[in-house]
Amino acid sequence: QVQLVESGGGSVQAGGSLRLSCAASGITWSSYSMGWFRQAPGKEREGVAAIDADGNTIYADSVKGRFTISKDNAKNILYLQMNSLKPEDTDMYYCGADPTAYIATKILPIFPWAYRGQGTQVTVSA
Repeated sequence: QVQLVESGGGSVQAGGSLRLSCAASGITWSSYSMGWFRQAPGKEREGVAAIDADGNTIYADSVKGRFTISKDNAKNILYLQMNSLKPEDTDMYYCGADPTAYIATKILPIFPWAYRGQGTQVTVSA
């Protein structure tokens, strides 16, 4: 059974930082692509960042240079370091996992992750 459990969300002021974590179980960590996307109720999903099985990373233009995705292969944990946060980053953030080995940048915004966590709320105040 696949489980993705996010943590690390919270409320910060603009310019602040947060680090999200996603603990994964039930997947073949070494062969899966992992990522983060955000979605508010009633709004479209927006892919934020992804890291493939080889550790290659891609980012949405809106977060490039501010967010960093990484993973700890020994602990099966995915991270998203978010710096220079803006009010428009406010959203529910979800961890995603997929057995595909590679994700093209152009489909990151709408990539249909096979598995997702329950989400963690990030709120950035002006």
